[in-house]
Amino acid sequence: MGPARRTALVALAALGFAAPALAAPQIDAPAPDFQAADARGRVRALAGYRGKIVVLEWTSDACPYSHKHYDSGNMQRLQAKARRQGVVWFTVMTAPRASAEYMTPPEVRAWKKKVHSHATAVLIDSDGRLARAYEAKTTPHMFIIDPTGRLVYMGGIDDRPFTDPKSLKGADNYVADALADLKAHRPIAHPVTRPYGCSVKYPPL
Repeated sequence: MGPARRTALVALAALGFAAPALAAPQIDAPAPDFQAADARGRVRALAGYRGKIVVLEWTSDACPYSHKHYDSGNMQRLQAKARRQGVVWFTVMTAPRASAEYMTPPEVRAWKKKVHSHATAVLIDSDGRLARAYEAKTTPHMFIIDPTGRLVYMGGIDDRPFTDPKSLKGADNYVADALADLKAHRPIAHPVTRPYGCSVKYPPL
């Protein structure tokens, strides 16, 4: 490699172009694959759940929006209904180890028990790899993957971007709607909606 070529590559690297960026998640395209350890140390890979509907739910115990859905029992009821229908539900916690929001595996297990979560497992995404693959922005931020591995829903849990639990009354739960459409083999009425909540805490690259 000549000096000019090396100089060009160094310049590109300095501008952040050394490696190709992750493709943005796309509706009706294959969902970004992932492998992530849960709070019990078991590695969960999306490829291992082909044939199942998979839900990804970003959460944070420090976020009042997440608390609205957990303190009211709204999230747990949604999880329980989905699980009864055979859905695999992964709650995801993204926070770097240096962050005040980071929870160790024992702390995550205690949290899951305390809130009576019905999630299949809680994935600990301390390196942010899973969040970056899905471009997760908020807690909560919801994604649904169909049995063929296609991403069919991404966005908010509902249409009420408020922290007050009273706002849940009359809310249109987009996740429940999308799961019902999927089960009935109907097109998803609202495949993309606006997520709301606290910002996902990404570790530095």
